[in-house]
Amino acid sequence: MTTHAVQYFQSMVTAPFGVVTIVVSDLGVRFVMFADDAHPKSFAGMNIVTGESHPILDSAIEQLREYFEGVRTDFDLPLDLHGTEFQVQAWKSLAQVSFGKTASYKQQATSIGRPKAVRAIGGANGRNPIVIVLPCHRIVGADGSLTGFGGGIPIKKWLLEHEQRVIAGAK
Repeated sequence: MTTHAVQYFQSMVTAPFGVVTIVVSDLGVRFVMFADDAHPKSFAGMNIVTGESHPILDSAIEQLREYFEGVRTDFDLPLDLHGTEFQVQAWKSLAQVSFGKTASYKQQATSIGRPKAVRAIGGANGRNPIVIVLPCHRIVGADGSLTGFGGGIPIKKWLLEHEQRVIAGAK
């Protein structure tokens, strides 16, 4: 019996604040990561190909570039999420926070029916494997403060300000 190893395809996009790495499989986007992620993703055991085209990778690159250019406000990409049931639920809930809006960790926890899991939500968001596409940067402290972000607070601030500029028509 032969087993077919999952093949992943990787590329990078230059963002206004640095490089963003994208990794996809035939199922969808597996990672979108910042260069200096506080929780680096492990590629251990992953068969990663670079320099080759893949339809999902091409679409992810295009959509991220459009986001950075201010012409895209939401993403339409299949996702290949790997995590605990709670993490996946938390990550999927991030997509419900609209472009240019923010929510608190408590609001996010409540949105998945776990209002007391505020710290666990913070932990899951810190390990969000698909940043920007699943917009953990839109989750803020209860007082509106910019707390915890795997890419660092300056990038979180840039992303939130970018979205406000786009809404204001200033791209």
